[in-house]
Amino acid sequence: MEVKYDKIGTGYNLTRKADKYLTAQLLHHLKPVKGGKYLDIGCGTGNYTNELQKKGFQFIGIDPSIEMLEKAKLKNNKIDWRIGSAENIGLPQNFVNGIIGSLTIHHWTNLNSGFTELHKVLKPNGRMVIFTATPEQMKGYWLNHYFPKMLAASIIQMPTFEKVKKAMKDSGFEILQTEKYFIKPDLEDKFLYCGKQNPELYFNDQIRHGISSFSSLANRTEVEQGLSKLRKDIDTKKINELMRSYENDLGDYLYIIGKKASK
Repeated sequence: MEVKYDKIGTGYNLTRKADKYLTAQLLHHLKPVKGGKYLDIGCGTGNYTNELQKKGFQFIGIDPSIEMLEKAKLKNNKIDWRIGSAENIGLPQNFVNGIIGSLTIHHWTNLNSGFTELHKVLKPNGRMVIFTATPEQMKGYWLNHYFPKMLAASIIQMPTFEKVKKAMKDSGFEILQTEKYFIKPDLEDKFLYCGKQNPELYFNDQIRHGISSFSSLANRTEVEQGLSKLRKDIDTKKINELMRSYENDLGDYLYIIGKKASK
């Protein structure tokens, strides 16, 4: 994973910015308190870590990519940035009051090991907020019509909610709730389905470069052909009918809120 994100990390901050709504929801579900210590696992270039720190909460950002962390340090050198992974965090037991993980669990090498390690470093009654997408949700993206092989490769690497739920429970977490997230038109963080309502976004080279599915999983020929087909459908307005055919109530992404039970 570090190689993949070292590769795309150079221009990542150009399109991957902390979204105000997503930041507010992370805060809402994490419920941090001043004076506590919090962890952003798989923090990348630290966009959300930095926004949450600016609101007065102390964060540690951990990521396996040196390139990403170098960008994070430029953003805020008062945050404790560390090389590491969910499976090898390198923090003491019962060290942090809460944890966030945004669009990261599909990159972990082992869900059980990752959640076990997170459970270890989290204090009793501490909250953990995971933001992810499930395979079921991703099958409802209209992107499947234009980039079927890329989406199939992306979907394969996403753990199902049932797998996440089992790994969390086996590691000692209690799942408090889940919350569906539907893409908003003003989304500032340009991740995979950012163009749900605005297909034009996918013609931006920088946006595609900041999305791991396009930059690391996609076949260049399929992307070129898919974009060509998408352009024709936009011009003929056929895209509107296609987008309607993919409408569903599954949500585009999912918050999973867990808690470490007190002993």
